Amino acid sequence: MGDQSILVGLIGAGIQSSLSPAMHQREGEAQGLRYSYRLIDLDVLGLSAAALPDLLASAEREGFAGLNITFPCKQAVIEWLDELSPDARAIGAVNTVLFGDGRRIGHNTDSWGFAESFRGEMRDCALEDVVQLGAGGAGAAVAYALLELGATRVAIFDKVVARAADLATRFGPRVVAVTELEAALQKATGIVNTTPIGMAKYPGTPFDGHLLSPQQWIADVVYFPAETPLLQLARARGCKTLAGLGMAIYQALRAFELFTGLKPDRATMAAHFAAGGSAVDIN
Repeated sequence: MGDQSILVGLIGAGIQSSLSPAMHQREGEAQGLRYSYRLIDLDVLGLSAAALPDLLASAEREGFAGLNITFPCKQAVIEWLDELSPDARAIGAVNTVLFGDGRRIGHNTDSWGFAESFRGEMRDCALEDVVQLGAGGAGAAVAYALLELGATRVAIFDKVVARAADLATRFGPRVVAVTELEAALQKATGIVNTTPIGMAKYPGTPFDGHLLSPQQWIADVVYFPAETPLLQLARARGCKTLAGLGMAIYQALRAFELFTGLKPDRATMAAHFAAGGSAVDIN
């Protein structure tokens, strides 16, 4: 084991089964680091996102190199940062914070993670008319990635209508907010679920699976279970599917590199992920 020590962590709600500690710590050990990854679970601590300023200050005092940020803090954390990377500023959501020289810098590795996963497994899929469910922190990152991938139109549905409208305003004319989900799904070439529905903690599907057609592709950012009910329905109807595992691994690759300055190995990170057991957070 080398002399360099790295202390990082994850802030979020209901994250006790997160795979992030296993992935990061095993890769750190493989690279000769003394690497510690702590969970800062709002549910366990009885806190809300309102505690973010105190939690960030405490992490700085304790010598953390940085933090991953997950639901429900990816947008709320921005107020307490000194600087944002270009991607994080454009997306309006942060999932990785670096500490250094008395400053807090926010990054977004989710968007790159989704894009890399999509390029690897869905490169021939049509992007003319994509429907996205969810406009939260993960949703903002995925919508940004879809535009980078060349989507002609991204229609966003969120139960909080104003949140979808805000994304449409921020991202420009190729992104629209929709309120009639069934009508949007009927003409979609592809569908992405960025809501937590389908996770072990939030079982079910975000819409009626019988609305799917075999010509559509379906992506889900949920990665536990890897085969969500939505993906099971989609596969049964003949749709091409993309699970959330790839996004989870790729975003961790980029976060590890930001925390350490070292380039992790994708194959070994994937193996660390597979060996880690189950998880419930989308980070």
